[in-house]
Amino acid sequence: MKTLSVVVPAYQAEGWIERCVDSLLVGADDLEILIVNDGSRDATGAIADLYEATHPGVVRAIHKPNGGHGSTINVGIDLAQGTYLKVVDSDDWVDPEALKALLEALRGLADTAEPVDLVFSNFVYEKVGRRYARAVRYRNVLPRGRVFGWEDVGRFRASQYLMMHSLVYRTDVLRECGLRLPEHTFYVDNLYVYEPLQHVKSMYYLDVDLYRYFIGRPDQSVNEAVMIKRIDQQLKVNKMLVDIEVSPFDVPPALYRYLLHHLRIVCVISSTMLLRSGRDEDFARRVQMWQELRYDDPLVYRALRRSAMFQIVNLPGKPGRKVSSAAYRGAVWALQLN
Repeated sequence: MKTLSVVVPAYQAEGWIERCVDSLLVGADDLEILIVNDGSRDATGAIADLYEATHPGVVRAIHKPNGGHGSTINVGIDLAQGTYLKVVDSDDWVDPEALKALLEALRGLADTAEPVDLVFSNFVYEKVGRRYARAVRYRNVLPRGRVFGWEDVGRFRASQYLMMHSLVYRTDVLRECGLRLPEHTFYVDNLYVYEPLQHVKSMYYLDVDLYRYFIGRPDQSVNEAVMIKRIDQQLKVNKMLVDIEVSPFDVPPALYRYLLHHLRIVCVISSTMLLRSGRDEDFARRVQMWQELRYDDPLVYRALRRSAMFQIVNLPGKPGRKVSSAAYRGAVWALQLN
């Protein structure tokens, strides 16, 4: 059995998939690369087949009808043979030296009576046109270089949260929790982070800048114009997160605190995109979204509304909306977001 399975969701990726896969091949002795071709109409499938032919036993080319990002991850989870699993999108890549360090750490963590459930590492925003890349690290939140539990986890800053790029789950955790991401839906990475966390008991933080998150292309799903166009899918994922029942009496306090933090960020993004669209019907949907949360889960609503983020995106009246929009633009610039 390989230590790590890397799932590479690939759709119309002929222009960048080689950079992604080449960065992973440095760990070829101890990982498998599952290129899941999601019904691409370009040369993505042929490139995947070529990698499989030239790297037998390491690269597997999997071809399926188009079902969206979530469906490719579902297939990867089903077929993975590694003890641990990581998703690397085809337009992103990893740092080779950090990958070597990750594999070394995973081998040690897997070779125990109770393998660690989740390994964290850092990710870096590689934004088009920016001279300096911004790294997201967790040194202020997570203990470094040792196995720990939720009782050791600190408080995440407002601008600091977990993304799929940060996580390496033990494969059986993903299977045993029954994670199935919706098809033909963007932004499912939030579900990938949020849902399995409740089944994680032991963790390890490897403080290396592993994942290089490439942003800035106008056609990317996280581009503001694209997000507004696909707001229904953002709201769908938002509602699915809200509907996952989490009681503060059933999970460790630090886990509950983080889940609220993550949900707050997703709700703020949804609320801001509805505001930024400028459409009256979207403003009405924005009001409805918060009202539904208030009535469906008053405890969560009260917890979210106490935050500064909630206050900023829910300032009253047209002047308030302008301030909220300006604050969002400032955050996008400061954090180098898309």
